[in-house]
Amino acid sequence: MYLSMIDGGQVCAEGVVEKIVFFNDDTQFCVAQMRPKGREYSEPVTITGILAGLQCGETISVKGKWARHPSYGARINVESFSTKLPSSVYGIVKFLGSGLIAGIGKKYAQAIVDRFGEDTLKIIDENSGRLLEVEGIGKKRARLIKKSWDEQRALRDVVMFLRTYGVGVSMCAKIVKRYGDDAIRIVRMEPYALCRDISGLGFKTADAIAINSGVSNESKARVQAGVLHCVKEAEERGDTCVLRAELEHISSELLQVEKAKCSQAVAELVECGELVAFRDGRVQRAVLNRAEREIAENLHRIAGSSSGLPPIKFESALSWAKDRAGFDFAPEQSEGVLSALKNKVCVITGGPGTGKTTILKSLCDILSAKKVKPVLAAPTGRAAQRMAESAGVGAKTIHRLLGYDASSKSFLHGEDNPIDAKFVVIDEASMLDTKLAATVFGAVPSEAHLLLVGDVNQLPSVGPGNVLKDVISSARFPVVRLNKIFRQGARSDIALCARDILEGRAKSDNMRVSKISDVDFSRELNFIEAAEPSECVDACVRLMRDEIPRRAKGIDPLMDIQLLAPMKKGSAGIAAFNTVLSQALNGGAKSVPGSSLREGDKVMQTRNNYELDIFNGDIGKVGRPCADNSAVGVEFDSRRVEVPRADMTDLQTAYAISVHKSQGSEFEVVIIALLKQHFLMLQRNLLYTALTRGRRKVFVVGDMAAWEMAVKNSKSLRRRTALAERL
Repeated sequence: MYLSMIDGGQVCAEGVVEKIVFFNDDTQFCVAQMRPKGREYSEPVTITGILAGLQCGETISVKGKWARHPSYGARINVESFSTKLPSSVYGIVKFLGSGLIAGIGKKYAQAIVDRFGEDTLKIIDENSGRLLEVEGIGKKRARLIKKSWDEQRALRDVVMFLRTYGVGVSMCAKIVKRYGDDAIRIVRMEPYALCRDISGLGFKTADAIAINSGVSNESKARVQAGVLHCVKEAEERGDTCVLRAELEHISSELLQVEKAKCSQAVAELVECGELVAFRDGRVQRAVLNRAEREIAENLHRIAGSSSGLPPIKFESALSWAKDRAGFDFAPEQSEGVLSALKNKVCVITGGPGTGKTTILKSLCDILSAKKVKPVLAAPTGRAAQRMAESAGVGAKTIHRLLGYDASSKSFLHGEDNPIDAKFVVIDEASMLDTKLAATVFGAVPSEAHLLLVGDVNQLPSVGPGNVLKDVISSARFPVVRLNKIFRQGARSDIALCARDILEGRAKSDNMRVSKISDVDFSRELNFIEAAEPSECVDACVRLMRDEIPRRAKGIDPLMDIQLLAPMKKGSAGIAAFNTVLSQALNGGAKSVPGSSLREGDKVMQTRNNYELDIFNGDIGKVGRPCADNSAVGVEFDSRRVEVPRADMTDLQTAYAISVHKSQGSEFEVVIIALLKQHFLMLQRNLLYTALTRGRRKVFVVGDMAAWEMAVKNSKSLRRRTALAERL
C-alpha cells in the first residue's frame, strides 16, 4: 500500500506533488498537496514540514504523522522524505508538465506520454532521437529536451545531497549552471568552493557540508575559507579593509580554532595574493585593493589632463544660461555651473530642493550650445530616467553606458577603450561602491570633464566603500555644497523636514501627526501613530491596498507605492511585510513553478546579471512563465526579461525593501515603517534617505519615539577604507 497507517499514528505515503500551497525561503517550511500513488483520481493529501527544494510534479515518498488542523483539516506532518522518478503514466505526465525539463510544457508532456507510455523516461534518457516521433517536436526541441534532461540528472543528484542542508532547487540549479557535470563532485569534495563561487550560498552551509563529510576542523581549506568569509562579512558592512588582529580574532571565534591557525591562514592568503597587507596592520582583498588604486589613479589622470571642451567664456555662458532659465541663480548655483566648466573633476553635493537640477540643466544647455553632447549616467535605471527628465538630455545606467560583452564576460568600455565623451556627469554618486567607481572612472577619457553629483548626507553605497565621501574628504578636488532649499512648491514639506532631520530637530512643523483614521491625505507628509508592530503592519497594509489608491488618481498600488523598513527581520521587518503584502495585494495569483513567487508579484533583482541586462536594485513585476516553465518573464521598466530557473534565486519580493536598496530611486508614494524594535538601524542618515525617496507623498507609520531616536543618532557607522589617503 502506498498510503498506510503504521503504529504510533505514523504514516508512509508515496505520490505526486500536485501543488505548492506555501513555501518559506528562509526556513524551507512547505505546505503542499500530494496525490497518492494508486489513488490518482481521489482528493490530494496535504503534507507539511521542512521540505527543501520540493517541486510540483515530483514523485516523493514521505514518512510522518497524521494531524488535524482546526481550519484546514487532515494533513501529514512530514518527518522525512525522498524523491524518485515517477513510474506511473499519471506521475510521468505531471513530472514532465511541471517545467522541470526545458522544452516540455503540459501540452508536449501529454503528447510524449501518449506516444511512449511508461517507457517515456527511458526513451528520453537512452533514445531521445525517438522524440521526433511526437507530432510538433523537431530536432531543435528534441536536443533541448535531451540537454535539459541530462542537466536534470546532475541537478537531482545535487538536490538530493543538499536537501538536508536547506538548499532549495533554484540554488542547486545555480550550482549546476556554474559547475556542469562536475557539480556533484565539487559539492561533495570541495564544498568551500561553493561559498566562493555561488552568490547567495554562505560559508555556514559550505562548512556544514564539509564537517559532515569528514573534513578536519583545523584543515587548511576550512581555516582559509573562514578567514575570507570574515573579510567578506566586513565588506557587507561597507568596509573595504579590516584590521588584521581583529580579523584573526573574529575568525578564530567563528571557526573555534586557535588564533595562531588563523594568523597562519592570513599569512598564506597574503602570500598567494588573495589578500593584501598594509604596514599599519590592515588587510583587504586584492580585488578591492586594485579598485581603490584605480579610482585614485584615474581621478588624478583626468584632473591632470587638459580639457577637451571648446573655448568657453565662462561668465558669458553663465549669464546666457540664466536668461534661458528665466530666473537669476543663487550664488552657490552659479558657483556649481562655473566650477564644473572650469575644473576637470568636480563634486556638487546637496539635498532635495537645493538646486542640483538647475545646475545640471544649465550645464547641459551650455554644452549643447557649444556642440558638445554631455554623457549622463546614474547607478540605477530610475535615477537615470529622473536625470534625463531633469536635464532634457538622454541618460543611461552606468552598466549600460559601459556596455557588456557576453562572449568575453567583460565591459566593452574601460581604460583601453574609453567612452566617447568630453563631459561626463554621474548622478547619485553616493551610491557608487568601490568596484563600480573604479570601472566607470577608468572608462572616462583623459580630456573629458567628470562631474560627480550626489547627496553626501544619504546612506553610503550598498557595496563596500564610501567613494563620494572619500573623494570630498581628500580635499583634492573642488566641491560645491548646496545647503539652501529653493523649492517652495512640490515636495517642499518633504525637503524642509529633511533639512530639519539633518539639523537634528526631531519636531518638524512640516509633518502632521495623526492616527490612521484621521490622516490628511492632501498633505505631502504625514506621521501615522502605530506604536505596536501589529498595528504598524495593519496600518501599512490599509494604506497600500485601500486608502492611497482610493484617493490618488493614477497611482498603481503595486509599482508606484513603496514601503521602506530599516531591518529585514522582526514582526515589522522587511520579510514579514513582504509575506503580508504579497497576500494582501496579490494573494489570488498563480504560483510560479519551482519558486515561492506568484505571477504579478513585485520583485527586486539582487545581483548584477550582465547576460540578462538586469542589475542589483532593478524593480519589476513577475509575468507568466514561458511555455515550458524553464524561465519566468519579468517586466523591468516595460521590458520583458526571461529569467531562467537558475537565476530566479536573485529575485526577491519587493513590496517592502530596505532603505539602502531604495537609494537612487524615487517613488510616487513612500511609506516608512519606523518602530523602536528597529533600534539597531535608527540613524539620522537612514531616516533622511528614506524620507527623500518620496516624490509626491510620504507616510511615516510607527512610533514617534523611534523617529526621535533616529534624528538624535548622528553617529552612523564609519566605514574603513583606504581610498581617501590614496587620493
